[in-house]
Amino acid sequence: MGLFDRFTRAKARTVSSEMSDARHLADWARSRYGVEAYVEPETTVTELTVVLVAANGEWTRRKVGGERGARRLGQELHIPVYDVRKTGYPQRMRDYDARQRIERRRARAREFE
Repeated sequence: MGLFDRFTRAKARTVSSEMSDARHLADWARSRYGVEAYVEPETTVTELTVVLVAANGEWTRRKVGGERGARRLGQELHIPVYDVRKTGYPQRMRDYDARQRIERRRARAREFE
């Protein structure tokens, strides 16, 4: 094992994880209707991510390799790409989350009956 081997392995893992994230996003977008991409800024805790939101409000979030990666993903999938800082999240995404919370609460209540 060479002195710099551990650095090259770590980079290889990062690239493969970014590719699997991009593959997940592409598969997810192709299996849903009315998908839009929302680019989230980098924070002190997380890297820049993209959120894909379907027409029914269902969503998924992944890293995409920066701003250019998000724009490239949008071009490849033929979907619009928005900046969350400028547009905010779509209301349908919040509505979907609210519906999911209600369904989880009802499921828990049924367990205790």
